[in-house]
Amino acid sequence: MDLMTVLGVLSGAGAIYYVLHHGGMLHLIVNLEAFILIFGGTLGSVLISYPWEALKTVPRALIMVLVPPRKITFAQLIYTFVQMAEKARINGLDSLQTDAAGKHFFLRDGVQMLLDGLEPEIVKERLEREILLTRQRHMQVTGIFRSAGTFAPIFGLLGTLIGVVQVLRNLTDPHSMGASMAIAMTASFYGIFAANFLFLPIASKLNYHSENELLVKELIAKGIMALQRGDIPLVVSKKLEAYLSYRLRTKQHSRTAAGAKPRRAA
Repeated sequence: MDLMTVLGVLSGAGAIYYVLHHGGMLHLIVNLEAFILIFGGTLGSVLISYPWEALKTVPRALIMVLVPPRKITFAQLIYTFVQMAEKARINGLDSLQTDAAGKHFFLRDGVQMLLDGLEPEIVKERLEREILLTRQRHMQVTGIFRSAGTFAPIFGLLGTLIGVVQVLRNLTDPHSMGASMAIAMTASFYGIFAANFLFLPIASKLNYHSENELLVKELIAKGIMALQRGDIPLVVSKKLEAYLSYRLRTKQHSRTAAGAKPRRAA
């Protein structure tokens, strides 16, 4: 279980519950019509936007947010390649088959290509293609939740407009006017809540897991190519550490640039 996800849900839900309960609005926020409009409308828009091949991965992605898979650390991965390079230097590449067993599937596939005697260009092309396909698949799944986070507030606005129209139609009936205002307000609440507490945070968590997995695969690809070239363990370690440092710096620079606000022209 992802502790941060659990703490985030408890913290956010607790804060919202406290404010609503303290303000005496908890019973007013429950509105089935607004709930159906927001979540039904958002679901419909997502179904229109994406094919079944993409949507069928959503349940697995939700499970990953709550229970992330076990991951090999970068230090462990580099140490693994150093050991494999030492063993290959002494006993040859054929001795690596037992070392790859039980480890990351991408590592197993890469070692198997070395054992099959494929040319370096072919090995590199296959590894890079697998990384590219993984990136595209992850971006598609993350995009589903980002799209839902975009659609939900719009349906909240739509619910507000519907509620206002109903209010204008029932100006002479205070009881009906109150129910219409409830739809208008709760629809906005559900839309904003769903986008900022469910869909967009899930997309961010999936994006984090995606970046981690892609970096692991990139390191494995670099390590496989180093083993095929016959690099000594020290060179393998330095190459992987340098690449990891470069990718982490690049990622940090991208996040900093994305968060920086553009300066106003004088």
